[in-house]
Amino acid sequence: IIVVAFRMLPKKVWDFPELGTFNLHASLLPQYRGAAPINWAIINGEEKTGVTTFFIDEKIDTGAIIDKQEIDINPKENAGSLHDKLMHLGADLVVNTLESIAKDEVKTINQDQHDNLKTAYKLNNENTKVDWQQPSKTIFNLIRGLSPYPVAWTYFNNGEKQLRCKVYSADYSIEKHELPIGNVAVEEKKLKVATSDGFIFIEEIQLPGKRKLATKDLLNGFSLEENAKML
Repeated sequence: IIVVAFRMLPKKVWDFPELGTFNLHASLLPQYRGAAPINWAIINGEEKTGVTTFFIDEKIDTGAIIDKQEIDINPKENAGSLHDKLMHLGADLVVNTLESIAKDEVKTINQDQHDNLKTAYKLNNENTKVDWQQPSKTIFNLIRGLSPYPVAWTYFNNGEKQLRCKVYSADYSIEKHELPIGNVAVEEKKLKVATSDGFIFIEEIQLPGKRKLATKDLLNGFSLEENAKML
């Protein structure tokens, strides 16, 4: 049996095949076990990730490793583009793994157990919210690591209105300033948000009840009030 992006199987299922059941996981195990390995690799600013095949056991993503393939993460890549690269890499690895099992050439490696393992926690309302107190690069990595799904979100105070917005795409710069954190201005048709060490430039945003828009298009019919702020 081959398992890809599926829930936990009962032992009577995965232990049934004579040659075992293996899983394709979108990380370089034992790092990033869990539900969202592609997202967390980008959120944490990793420069490399990959795919792993392993024989399933009683726990989550802990079984003996069959094979791995590594890939670079581009500095401005988002979760969607990385997913598509890993999809093709993983397909090839599944075929290679099947061939190795068929030829009885598999030499598994037990996963390391140590204190420096990073976990791919399930994404939820709390860990997808932008914390504007964080450094610019940390915020930038969160936004690209959650795009196009489930998408980073923030509260946007614009005058008397508080809007819950989704941020799909952004860039950042590191520079000194005296503005309050979260202060919003417009620069070169982008929303410029002050952080502790610079600025985030929002490039794509979705207001509540509206469709996703490039910020330059949004600003054609949107009034930014004085003292607008991201929270």
